[in-house]
Amino acid sequence: MSEAVQDHSAPALAAAGIRAVLGAHAQAQDDGRSADVVALYTPDGVLEIPGLPPVEGHEALRDAFLSWAPARPQKHLVSNTVVTSLSGDEASAASDVVFLQHSGSEWAVRLVARYDDSFRFRDGAWKIARRTTSYLA
Repeated sequence: MSEAVQDHSAPALAAAGIRAVLGAHAQAQDDGRSADVVALYTPDGVLEIPGLPPVEGHEALRDAFLSWAPARPQKHLVSNTVVTSLSGDEASAASDVVFLQHSGSEWAVRLVARYDDSFRFRDGAWKIARRTTSYLA
């Protein structure tokens, strides 16, 4: 019996795929697995962080995430993700994020932010095409 082909652009499937990318990104970044983070972006993916020039393309993203490898335990808690648009192979979502670092004796909130992400469906998976970070606190 053959498997039915699922439409990746169906709202529930797209939302699940996008949330999976966001979770994989947070865990890989917190573990210092830069190559795994970069693999979640399109080849021309862009990362925008306040106070820094945009980081564009896999090579620049790899260099950036290598330089940001955690020196101590950290966690990006990504939640409240809302898919704000969905059209075929493209989608957008907004997520809240809390960044925690462990000082050796306790966890502390270091920042609260919002991710505004654009995604493209490529090679069977949703990929981040652009992430714009806004600091809230």
